[in-house]
Amino acid sequence: MKLQDILYKVSIRAVVGNTDVPISTLVIDSRKAEQGSCFIAIKGTNSDGHAYIENAISNGAIAVVCEYLPDLIHDQINYIQVEDTAIAAGFISHHFYKEPSLRVILVGVTGTNGKTTITTLLWKLFTALGYKSGLISTIQIQMGYKVIDATHTTPDTISLNKLIREMADAGCKYVFMECSSHAIHQHRIGGLHFAGALFSNITHDHLDYHQTFDEYIRVKKSWFDNLPASAFAISNVDDKRGMVMLQNTAAKKYAYGLKTQADFKGKILENSLLGLHMILNEREVYFRLIGEFNAYNLLAVYGAAICLDQNEEKVLEILSNLDGAEGRFDYQVSSGYGIIGIVDYAHTPDALLNVLATIQKLRKGNEQVITVVGCGGNRDKMKRPVMAAVACEYSDRVILTADNPRDEEALAIITDMQAGLVAAAKKKVISIADRREAIKTAVYLAGSNDIILIAGKGHEKYQEVKGVKYEFNDKKVLREIFEMLEK
Repeated sequence: MKLQDILYKVSIRAVVGNTDVPISTLVIDSRKAEQGSCFIAIKGTNSDGHAYIENAISNGAIAVVCEYLPDLIHDQINYIQVEDTAIAAGFISHHFYKEPSLRVILVGVTGTNGKTTITTLLWKLFTALGYKSGLISTIQIQMGYKVIDATHTTPDTISLNKLIREMADAGCKYVFMECSSHAIHQHRIGGLHFAGALFSNITHDHLDYHQTFDEYIRVKKSWFDNLPASAFAISNVDDKRGMVMLQNTAAKKYAYGLKTQADFKGKILENSLLGLHMILNEREVYFRLIGEFNAYNLLAVYGAAICLDQNEEKVLEILSNLDGAEGRFDYQVSSGYGIIGIVDYAHTPDALLNVLATIQKLRKGNEQVITVVGCGGNRDKMKRPVMAAVACEYSDRVILTADNPRDEEALAIITDMQAGLVAAAKKKVISIADRREAIKTAVYLAGSNDIILIAGKGHEKYQEVKGVKYEFNDKKVLREIFEMLEK
């Protein structure tokens, strides 16, 4: 496409050169530039793309989109100075890939917890309804039944538009995607046309990035504020910020909840390891998913399906038979001892509380609850003592261990977690930095019918230490230890 054709809606301050030139590719990484590329210099969290303009040009870029012009101007290079390159990148990408989000019905999901389960359930539901659908989630990207590994909750704006274009070309009618607060703030979803948006909940998380909880809320809300009138917006009315998300949106507003009157209203009749028995908008339904948090997820999915004009009876029939996302209340039982092991991605205090509260409701007698939990390195330190306190309040035994230490020392992270414990809680706690040993210890501490929760990593197949991702899978490790126990 011509450079001038992909600059529509971009706030341009100055043009140096010629916009009537063909562009072969878009790049935000100068190393990926090639002959005919347009390089967009974005100011990132750790580096500024403006520092790599010369590198992009040397690799073949013929156009540069920047917020300030470099000192060295090349005669054959075309420079577009804009107000904000991150915002511009969204519009440029959308136009370069021929407005792919207008060729599909794009539905986004945001919130601290539940995004992956809601998007995965939507993908499974609409696939079962007979539609070829796309999924963009933390766990994986799916184009119909083709699976692509995911590296970020929400990809960068160029990759995202390219991906949606590929999904549209492959015949996908619907695309369901997670919209993280980072992606919203960094304008990675800018320029996309959303047919619908869902809000699950908001609790303290990512404060290392957003600095304050108010800013975290504002970022989430900004996405809803910019939805078009043609879209629908569905929010959790039981979350105290749920209706705040809908205050200024032009989209059609809907609410779901268990405790408050809502457009999509649910009531839990029974919650057990066999699943949920609920009344949903006056219909009695059994679901295979477990826990109150999944009742909310199911309501959100049901609401979206109704807003997308699907048959209510067929939707409930399919939902009643669906499993959730990998690593979300994912449980297995040791055949010999009846020990229940639950692997869950819970990596925030609220998510951990929800899972442990569900486990408490599922207990039938005097089963021990043993929780294995850690916190990630290079991330929000404020939640570390809270995570440990929550684990101790709702567990009989707690093993503090490594999550993804990244550039920090696992023992230092564990020390931060221990700071949240009162003297009585400390008596419940064992600290074992090696995660495999921690899981093994939990299994050997457990007796018949006891429940082990392994929290924090869920679906992840690696452990990140000092910049290296080592193979590690909580589910696999748990299964191996169960097998050792039963020999």
